[in-house]
Amino acid sequence: MTLPTADIPRTGAHEAHGCCGQTVTFDGASPAYRRVLGLVIGINAVAFVAVGGGALVQGSAALGANALDFLADSATYALSLWAIGRSVRVRSGAALLKGASLCGLALGIFGFAIWRAVTGTPLEGGVITGLGLFGFAANALAALLLLRFRNGDANVRSVWLCTRNDLVHSLTVAGAGALVLVTGSRWPDLIAGVLLAGLFLQSAVSIVRQSRAELKAA
Repeated sequence: MTLPTADIPRTGAHEAHGCCGQTVTFDGASPAYRRVLGLVIGINAVAFVAVGGGALVQGSAALGANALDFLADSATYALSLWAIGRSVRVRSGAALLKGASLCGLALGIFGFAIWRAVTGTPLEGGVITGLGLFGFAANALAALLLLRFRNGDANVRSVWLCTRNDLVHSLTVAGAGALVLVTGSRWPDLIAGVLLAGLFLQSAVSIVRQSRAELKAA
């Protein structure tokens, strides 16, 4: 008899072992994880509306990147919730799709940053910083909820990696707003947008690699 997967998150370990030495990887199939993931989806949806509104008003590349990140997280975490309890191929395939979406998001942000560099107008650094800190608070709450579920298969792991990285993203946005406020230049905002796009690409590569390894093993 193997260790029930619902008990795995309390250990904080990526893997557990059954009585016969069988390795069990947490796949998210526990009521507690489902509830937490539902809450995290809601947090990201609210943050998208708030930060996205500011991005539209300001025309900020950094805020636009952060808002799209919240939107992508809401959609991909919902996909993760749907994939829980399904076959390894389905769960790994869902994680692979999330990695691909992060790659597309990064390319979109690169394009927006270039467009802003050509057509941009002065920005309100205080607004960007305030919304960046709001985004950080939302991500910090999500990270606290997910902390004990940070290890598992590619589907579970991708949720934690995205949330953890989002803390850095939001602080980057807040810092860019402060530099815009001090310098009166829009370039810190554009540079932050490009840096965020690079971080999205890095996360996408990590998720895709684990997903492909699990698909190959399956």
